[in-house]
Amino acid sequence: MLTTSRQARDFLSRISGLVSDRSKPAATPVPVPVSSPAPAEEMLNRRLEDSLSIPVSREKGDPDCIQAQDRGQFLARQERWEELSRQIGEADQSRAAARCGLPLADLIAYGARADVVNATEHALTENQDACSRTLIRGLMAFEALRAENRHDPYLTALVALAHIDIGWAWRGTDGQTAAPQANQRRCAAHFDRAAALLDPIANDCQDSPFLKAAHCALFAGRNAGTLRVADEFAALIDLAPGNHRHMRTLGTHMLPRRSGSYAALELEARRTAARTAETWGAGGYAWVYFDAIAIDDQACARVDSRLFLDGLKDIVNANPSQEMINLLAAYCTVSLRKGLGQTLQADLPRLKIAEAANWLIRDHLTELHPLVWAHAAEGFDNSARIRSVSRFAARGHAGALAAIAGQFREEIEGGQHIAFTGRGLQVSPA
Repeated sequence: MLTTSRQARDFLSRISGLVSDRSKPAATPVPVPVSSPAPAEEMLNRRLEDSLSIPVSREKGDPDCIQAQDRGQFLARQERWEELSRQIGEADQSRAAARCGLPLADLIAYGARADVVNATEHALTENQDACSRTLIRGLMAFEALRAENRHDPYLTALVALAHIDIGWAWRGTDGQTAAPQANQRRCAAHFDRAAALLDPIANDCQDSPFLKAAHCALFAGRNAGTLRVADEFAALIDLAPGNHRHMRTLGTHMLPRRSGSYAALELEARRTAARTAETWGAGGYAWVYFDAIAIDDQACARVDSRLFLDGLKDIVNANPSQEMINLLAAYCTVSLRKGLGQTLQADLPRLKIAEAANWLIRDHLTELHPLVWAHAAEGFDNSARIRSVSRFAARGHAGALAAIAGQFREEIEGGQHIAFTGRGLQVSPA
């Protein structure tokens, strides 16, 4: 019997008590002359809560996602590996997805390795020695699991994905400074181990989005030619055209800083749009460029903004869910605007695309998803460490209100109240 996963869980419970809110010192009041009117921006910020009324969804995210992750975590803690593999496989083959669009197979597998990965990440934040048992005991248990089930491709991929997650943790998430050489070596070692696990099951990927996605995840830590990366992602997208995350990842891999070039990015965006037209219309073009133009000014300067905007409209037509509307609105108002002023050639496309927030919010938004806006503020960095989901969601909530208020600046400053309802937007005197 393997018990290491429960030890990792116990470790997490011990360190969770160390994370607590720190009280902030009271701000010293600054006297303001009564005769001096407050700036418009200050007035706007003061009136956000009173001038905007919008329902807020659960702060912890999509219930389907939470349930699937909890199921995977429970099965792993109970060491019910055969059932875990069966549930991942069934969700994979049926292409089952949560309401937000994430594949249930990915979510179950994520929950199953959460204890091991989170324990390692917490140990790294505590600057524990690389040889600490905390850093290796969870993975050693997973490796033992794989050794006992070496012919099970789903459990093999689960262990490989844990290595990839921990490799990302060693690389770090600070985009301003490079990770130390020792950390980079450990990151590479985890990616190498993941590759060694996944290479023998490459033939099992022909009809499995889950296994194919695990193979494509290796490209984040291994050098590969442009054509190979493009072809592998094309095969993955063909297996799961409804999962826009694969198209977004393809776009970042096609940047010159990774495996591609700006010409390759444009080519793959148009190829993807053509292959997924039945699902997304022109949305495939927008999805491939989605993250690429948010992080690369030259890509933004070269994007066909008209086609991108057509793609956004087709995405909404294909999936008008509030999860999607929040994602697109947060992208236009938060993610894209972060790069304004850096490169003149990129500013015009950024502003053109960012204007889509107007019709997205006014015509389609009915409820707020704080976590989506919080992730947008982080640049949709899936490896960002979140110590408190509630505080992370609270930041997203505040940022969303500020961004939405900016779209209704004239109405709010004119004394209007903005209410989002299931029947549509209502503007009335405050």
